[in-house]
Amino acid sequence: MAKHSIHGTTPNLTPAPERDNWRGLKWMMLSVVASSAMTIAARVASQELDSRMVVLGRAALTLIAILAVLAVSSKLRGKLQFTDMRGHLIRGFLIAISTQMGFYTIATIPLATTTVLFFTAPIFATVLAILIHGEKIGPRRIGAILVGFVGVIIILRPGFDALELGLLTAMGSSLTFAMALTMSRNLSNADGPFSTYFSSVVIMVIVSIPIAAPAMTLPSLNVTWIAMFALVITSTTRGIGDIEAYRHADAALLTPVTYLRLVFIGIAAYFFFDETPDIPTLFGATIIIAATLYIAQRERALKKANI
Repeated sequence: MAKHSIHGTTPNLTPAPERDNWRGLKWMMLSVVASSAMTIAARVASQELDSRMVVLGRAALTLIAILAVLAVSSKLRGKLQFTDMRGHLIRGFLIAISTQMGFYTIATIPLATTTVLFFTAPIFATVLAILIHGEKIGPRRIGAILVGFVGVIIILRPGFDALELGLLTAMGSSLTFAMALTMSRNLSNADGPFSTYFSSVVIMVIVSIPIAAPAMTLPSLNVTWIAMFALVITSTTRGIGDIEAYRHADAALLTPVTYLRLVFIGIAAYFFFDETPDIPTLFGATIIIAATLYIAQRERALKKANI
């Protein structure tokens, strides 16, 4: 599994023997619904718990579930290997920090705005691919990246009130997750997706304990416990959905479907939390989505040209 976070991305997986776009689309719809529910569950849990504790609670419950499965599955235990421990540590740390900032964002700013800013992760990943891996891109993709950041600036309009920190942590979450994303391919290819996923969960628990220490408390409300277990279930379902979707269908076909998260989360935020996105957020969202869609389509075209 290529991720353990709140952002969407393209897992680095062995393609299915035959492409089946319809099957891939169905898996992606499952991922979209699960990730939308995950965001709502995180907001519900954060109404009682500090966001730092929500991250630790989700990671701890997930780790317990994984260890229980490992205890009865020798096949999965045999798949665990860590040939690049330093890489696992760095990637796990980045994902832990990304998730901490992301959950703080979910707890503090409107969910529609949160979702839009999380969509900037692919833009950051493209930039990092240029800076770190020396990937060559043409002027059209450079233009799309710049346009995407214009959308970000529109959403991050000047202001220094309490809301500003949540906006900045959204960007920080996307950036650190994009950094982790650049490391996922080599680790997943070397040690397998399960080892990569397992290491990220373990490291997230370790990193989150001191971060959550000042806010360490257990839920007292039943709804919070339900939300915490829902976080584990929905994040796992989302991960499986992403893996299967990208195994069976082209990323460029799936990318537009991921933006349905904005629709689902926007509707849920309106009914559950009385939130309505403002005009600058909608305008910035349109620009960011258009830019990321263009980047995805351009990459697809270049891959076809190289076949």
